[in-house]
Amino acid sequence: MVFGCNKIGGFMKKIDLILFVSVIVLSIFGLVMIYSASSIWAEYKFGDAYKFLKAETLFLILGITLMIITSKIPYSYYLKNANLILGICVLLLILVLIPGVGTVRNGSRSWFGIGSFGIQPSEFTKLGLLIFTSKYLSKNNKLIKDIKKGVLPILGVLFLIFGLIMLQPDFGTGTVIVMTIVVLLFISGVKMGFFVKIGFLGIVGVAVLIIIAPYRLQRILSFLDPWSDPLGSGFQIIQSLYAIGPGGLLGLGFGNSIQKHFYLPEPQTDFIFSIISEEFGFMGVLIVSTLFITIIYRGIKISLNAKDLFSKYLSFGIIFGLAFQTILNLMVVVGLIPVTGVTLPFLSYGGSSLLVSMISMGILLNISRYQNN
Repeated sequence: MVFGCNKIGGFMKKIDLILFVSVIVLSIFGLVMIYSASSIWAEYKFGDAYKFLKAETLFLILGITLMIITSKIPYSYYLKNANLILGICVLLLILVLIPGVGTVRNGSRSWFGIGSFGIQPSEFTKLGLLIFTSKYLSKNNKLIKDIKKGVLPILGVLFLIFGLIMLQPDFGTGTVIVMTIVVLLFISGVKMGFFVKIGFLGIVGVAVLIIIAPYRLQRILSFLDPWSDPLGSGFQIIQSLYAIGPGGLLGLGFGNSIQKHFYLPEPQTDFIFSIISEEFGFMGVLIVSTLFITIIYRGIKISLNAKDLFSKYLSFGIIFGLAFQTILNLMVVVGLIPVTGVTLPFLSYGGSSLLVSMISMGILLNISRYQNN
């Protein structure tokens, strides 16, 4: 018993304890809110108010276990196996597109279905590509200012990954991946002029994606004026704002959301922040925001104190991806940008998203082991 306590104490002393506790608290709160947001819908559709809670509890237990395990695996392991990790991710992205292998949910062939559970390979690809890019940039740091030799190879890999994800399609995940890699290229020393050109090409690319998939144009139009189609394309954002509005200072109280009663579609997923705002008000939003800011701050600190380029790029990429995805989700929820289908890390229902977030935090914790915090 004493030996076990000593092992736990040693583990806690070596890692960034503030980061670890913040992630655990945020995830447990997310689990509680998933139950609150989903119970009415789950009872109606499946006859089990605890259906989503039970599934997410399993993923949370597995996620915490994986976070602890990865916090003990030296980050040099990912440096040595970066090519293999990315290769597996690409293979999974190809397999999921095959009818009968990949499962279509909400219009996207993005999952491997295992009973009522689903694994989304694009979520794991976010981390796999980040590991590969961090290795590439750390090994080719002197070539990075040479666009042809240093930058184009990694952009080729990025466009391949993005293309496979858009075939599903999953624009939200693709956007998070592209922005994370572009920011890594920027901090590695790529000239600003190059990003201006990439930005122009990005605008053209988005225009093409809108043309070939008219529903994306409909999302933009509904974002600009949701009341033009309040029962159609504008319904979700209107109901989200209806949830946020009455929250006030302290909210309506836990479990007392009105919008989860078949108004806001599947509130336990991308729009769970709306339910948090409704039930816990400004104070609940403030607490959740503080936890996210704490995680982001600790992640940035770990990156700044990293001992080598690989861990510096990897830790910064992890925390930037987390921050960008969080901001993207919150902007959608409050109506600042069109709906993207991006989950809120640690809080939204979704096993793949939670597992990848936990594994990523485990890698951050391992990098922090080699620092004096």
